[in-house]
Amino acid sequence: MKKYLLLFFIGALVSAQNKTLDQKVDSVLALMTLDEKVGQLVQYSAGWDTGTRTRKPKEGHEELIKRGQIGSFLNIVGAEQTKRLQRIAVEESRLGIPLIFGLDVIHGYKTTFPIPLAEACSWNPELVELSARMQAIETSAAGVHWTFSPMVDIARDPRWGRIMEGSGEDPYLGSVMAAARVKGYQGKNLSDINSILACAKHFAGYGAVEGGKDYNTVDISERTLREIHLPPFKAAVEAGVGSLMSAFNEIGGVPSSANKLLLTQILRNEWNSDAFVLTDWNTIGEFLVHGIAHDLKEAAKIAIEASVDMDMESNGYHYHLAELVKEGKVDVKYIDNAVRRILKAKFKLGLFDDPYKYCNPQREAEVTLNEELRKAAKQVALESVVLLKNENNLLPLDKNIKSIALIGELAASKDDPLGPWSQQGTPETVVSILEGLKNKVGDRIKINYAEGCKVRGNDKSGFAEAVEAVKKSDVAIVVIGETRDMSGEAHSRATLDLPGVQEELIKEIDKTGKPVIAILMNGRPLTINWVSENIPAIIESWYLGCEHGNAVADILFGDFVPSGKLTVTFPKGVGQIPLYYNHKNTGRPYNPENPRFTSYYIDFSLEPLYPFGYGLSYTTFEYSNLKLKTDKVNASDTLRFSVDVANTGKYEAQEIVQVYVRDLVGSVTRPVKELKDFKKINLKPGETKTVEFELPVERLKFFDINMNYVLEPGKFKLMVGPNSKDLMETEFELIQ
Repeated sequence: MKKYLLLFFIGALVSAQNKTLDQKVDSVLALMTLDEKVGQLVQYSAGWDTGTRTRKPKEGHEELIKRGQIGSFLNIVGAEQTKRLQRIAVEESRLGIPLIFGLDVIHGYKTTFPIPLAEACSWNPELVELSARMQAIETSAAGVHWTFSPMVDIARDPRWGRIMEGSGEDPYLGSVMAAARVKGYQGKNLSDINSILACAKHFAGYGAVEGGKDYNTVDISERTLREIHLPPFKAAVEAGVGSLMSAFNEIGGVPSSANKLLLTQILRNEWNSDAFVLTDWNTIGEFLVHGIAHDLKEAAKIAIEASVDMDMESNGYHYHLAELVKEGKVDVKYIDNAVRRILKAKFKLGLFDDPYKYCNPQREAEVTLNEELRKAAKQVALESVVLLKNENNLLPLDKNIKSIALIGELAASKDDPLGPWSQQGTPETVVSILEGLKNKVGDRIKINYAEGCKVRGNDKSGFAEAVEAVKKSDVAIVVIGETRDMSGEAHSRATLDLPGVQEELIKEIDKTGKPVIAILMNGRPLTINWVSENIPAIIESWYLGCEHGNAVADILFGDFVPSGKLTVTFPKGVGQIPLYYNHKNTGRPYNPENPRFTSYYIDFSLEPLYPFGYGLSYTTFEYSNLKLKTDKVNASDTLRFSVDVANTGKYEAQEIVQVYVRDLVGSVTRPVKELKDFKKINLKPGETKTVEFELPVERLKFFDINMNYVLEPGKFKLMVGPNSKDLMETEFELIQ
């Protein structure tokens, strides 16, 4: 009887209409024992896998739910299963506080969208927001409240496998995409049934790991941290992100889950964020391996005092936090603050009002993999593709050709287009490139498929069959790249060449004299120098998810004109890395006329294979008439300017107009150029548009010599064009 009275009392407290959110949270907190408070800070997984096998909690965890000693689960999915466990929490624990179920929904739940790096190449934040919204709808129907996405790490090293999870190398574009994904996941109201809590990760600097090796050390200046790596996190916070995940890496000797500068000073004090912080898997336990704690108990103390709210899988909080408080070694205020933030998220999700709102099997069946989701997945896939080369307008293909040779293991794969972090996506849901072409051409065009070779290994026994298929076809399409398990978490590479004997295969095909199109399927930039120099048409398709084949077929035949542009630089060789467009100038910049004693390689080019922002179309664009409304602005002004863009080709198409700025003199050195704005426009053949920009002067701020975030007066270059290399320019001045 006492238990039911208590639950009735809690229900009355939390449902009171005139109470603020903070009052509701404090009402629940006041009833909690120390062990129950600690329980809210504990997250356990059903297992290592994030797939269909992870639906039940481990032995003993249901008893912990009853005791109020688990606040969250990850890797448990399905409306029925989450409802069963939620019922235990709500009806069998003393206080009935609902669980929150989290999952790594990185680019789709069951309906797989393009990998985030590909989506960013659309330069279309509205489309990226749509993708996240669709993912939230499907994920919420499966009983999941919370995604560990978006990953907003800036990555300048393509050897790092997780580059595929983010938006590339630029902090401004990364910030725009971070905000779009947060808005998409969380919707207009977190309490809506089809909204899920977003989690900006990995806080922070994870994309700067040394040597591109996952989990590795990061050693960067505070200036680089604040100007390059933190802006996307700040954008996510300003967009209302509900949680952040602390990173595996250390920065300057301090692991991220122990980093008070990040978690307390910046996140709490400077950004005033009440989003709760979750560790990545066992990062508190890894303090022992890092060598900053003698044991797990000390590690738990370090983490809670750094402002880490929820412990994923280390057991540090579960076993030691209450004990640390009782011993007087940890002030209970740290635990209370963490519990407040977590309870606040649960209230915002509406779980106290209806803990079973996400647990409707009928809705799950109706939503999962439905036509609307697949339609959106294809739309996103189409805009994610980047055309890298199109010599003599080989593309789009003539719809009257009689035969196509389709070559490569990846061409027929229904598994690899899923990409890393495919969650519940399965090969059965995927349209391969082979299937996509067949869907497109039916019986009109004969498709001669041959594997040629595997992505991995040195077996060339299939070369002859592939060459023969090409000889009896009008055109060859060769799909090359990486299998999906070659990128992603824990899949860093020391080389970026095409794996196996794929390059040798395409060389043999090129010898036939038939026109050849190369389609890349990969999760990172690759060093494809020979292919770039010798193959007339190259498409970067990335991993596009379940509609991969249909999207590629539309682009090959011109039913959609490619508009994507790279958000990460493609190097010519690994020795150039890190290679990124917004680098510093150095005191001795490269001088091609007299290179000695300048910054260059004696044995290799400085130029990228493809620069940041690069991407072609089936039409051509001409830029002209860059005009400033005024060439002098002050700190409160908006810089207004325009540029004319003309479609000088034969196809209606989209163009991404990019705006870069260079601060010519500052109290500290500034990059040679920085992306500050962009617009995606549509132009009909022969059409010219005057594209107008309004750039807030506030966007020119940087951290000065005293690490104050300031505007400094002086002259700036304004550069506008189709990519970071081919730019028109003028100058303006910021005055006092």
